[in-house]
Amino acid sequence: MRGPHNIIRLIRTGATLERTGAMKVILDAYEAPRLLRMVVRGVVWPFQWLGMKGDTSMPPATRALTALGPAYIKFGQVLSTRPDVVGDELAVQLRVLQDKLPPFPIDVAKDSVRDALDVQVRDVFDEFSEPVAAASIAQVHKARLKETGEEVAVKVLRPGIEKAFQRDVDAFYFAADVIEFLSPASRRLRPRDVIAHFEGVVKGELDLRLESASASEFAANTVGDEGFRLPDVKWAYSGRRVMTMGWAEGVPLGDNDALDAAGHDRTRLGERVLQLFLSHALRDGFFHADMHQGNLKVAANGDIIAYDFGIMGYIDEYTRRVYAEILFGFIQRDYKRVAEVHFEAGYVPADRDVDEFARALRAVGEPIFGMDASHISMGRLLSYLFEVTERFGMETRTELILLQRTMVVVEGVARSLSPQLNIWDVAHPIVEDYIKTSIGPRAVLRDLAKTAAVMARFGPRLPGLVEAALIRQSEIEAPHNRGGHRKMWALMFLGGLVAGSGAVALAVVL
Repeated sequence: MRGPHNIIRLIRTGATLERTGAMKVILDAYEAPRLLRMVVRGVVWPFQWLGMKGDTSMPPATRALTALGPAYIKFGQVLSTRPDVVGDELAVQLRVLQDKLPPFPIDVAKDSVRDALDVQVRDVFDEFSEPVAAASIAQVHKARLKETGEEVAVKVLRPGIEKAFQRDVDAFYFAADVIEFLSPASRRLRPRDVIAHFEGVVKGELDLRLESASASEFAANTVGDEGFRLPDVKWAYSGRRVMTMGWAEGVPLGDNDALDAAGHDRTRLGERVLQLFLSHALRDGFFHADMHQGNLKVAANGDIIAYDFGIMGYIDEYTRRVYAEILFGFIQRDYKRVAEVHFEAGYVPADRDVDEFARALRAVGEPIFGMDASHISMGRLLSYLFEVTERFGMETRTELILLQRTMVVVEGVARSLSPQLNIWDVAHPIVEDYIKTSIGPRAVLRDLAKTAAVMARFGPRLPGLVEAALIRQSEIEAPHNRGGHRKMWALMFLGGLVAGSGAVALAVVL
């Protein structure tokens, strides 16, 4: 039964895209071949009357997705983080996608809270307001805890949102299969992988326990960050469909007039936003990936308050080191070192010429350094860098795309506060400090300590593991076989090398 339903949903979607003018924008962004354009237009054109007009004040793509509803709005938001898939122009359009939908009734929200917490709302909260914000997945109410009198924000999922999203995701997969069949060239963009990425993001946001956990981890990582704080999660009043946090009282970071009236230093705020983001990405590898003005406030004492932790980014420690070396190399204008880092990390195939790659990187960096402070952009640098590395055979790395997209958003926030902010000057101390702590002598000692800890757990088992491996190898190949001897000696050498490394690490630590 899914096939006919998916076809009907896609026809309705296509009709809306055609009616709003978004179909041409999307086909152009994907550089769709003539055959695909003819097939799509031929199927959709007779059904235009089924499509919705949407808000005519919006750009075509955002107008269409807003008209189609929550799943499409969220899909557009996720695609805005993937300019490698939809192109820069369409990504910019989707980045300003409106995420404001009509709220659902307060009685329905109270019923959801009752079902999630197994208590009546009046027994937990003295006050429970009408919705103060309504987005594609959930809405937020301001409330007051009966037990402590504390003001809190209660986030409640939309009724039936899980089933509605699953229906649309099924249709998206069906559309991806059709696109790949009609346009083999589109397979390089991996449409099914894009849908899978979207599905993973949405599933995380449809379980508010996961968002609560992200908020808790983020708070633990940043507890010592000066001038930055997060609302605390109220675990006793949170569940899969309801999340309760402390109320964030402050001036919206996007309201410059209110910030000025409150006496806040906007230049300092801009610097702090950028440095906080870089610290979280490099130091912790766990960062707020939706850090726009709507998710940031400024407290009366000048602290920046972040909230809404549905989209978080993660970068492993090795990738963070590579990223920091690349940024630092650009800051120092050492393009040869930047090129070498790419080769050492395996990002660029070893058969390419490192000097030629360094020259290509210089063509990226020098024009940016020639700009005045108001035009220097780390996000633009990363965008150009991805273009160059793609030409040299580097595969797209999703986690770096998300980082680059968030960097663009954070730079936009910082520049909206202080247009003349020099991004490089602000970033330099954060990147330099990370380089010293993650790649210098202290980092070597820390890595050796980790090796020692592993050896302390597995060292006693190492002789047995090596012996078992040697016995298995001798059973597979006859002892007189030269190759077998070589492999056995290699295993013995490897075992000795690991044991020796562990001994050295222990000696350093002790």
